[in-house]
Amino acid sequence: MQPLAPPSLDLVFMALADPTRRAILAMLLEDDMAVTDVAEPFAMSLAAISKHLGILAGAGLISQEKRGRVKWCKLEPDALREASIWMQAFGQFEAINLDAFERFLVQELPDWSSGEASADQTGDMR
Repeated sequence: MQPLAPPSLDLVFMALADPTRRAILAMLLEDDMAVTDVAEPFAMSLAAISKHLGILAGAGLISQEKRGRVKWCKLEPDALREASIWMQAFGQFEAINLDAFERFLVQELPDWSSGEASADQTGDMR
């Protein structure tokens, strides 16, 4: 059984659920950016962008630093790394062993092995 995700991952996934916030993260992959530069490509107010940035910062996905009169945003990849590690656990499935699967079918479904099952029922698996 998979362990529950820590509460911090809930914040990360909530932040990533919004396309504007994902676009902001993609922009910050290139370099640190001033808040006004982050806001420029979006058709929304600076206050709305600031709210998105606050959610990203609250999830630990970005940090913000004031340099003089300008607030800068920086991508913080550790939170994404933790989410990626958690999600990778769901991709760790063994490849299907078809021989073992066939043995299981023969054992559990005797009609399947004797050829009495029609191709429609078996999906023409043999």
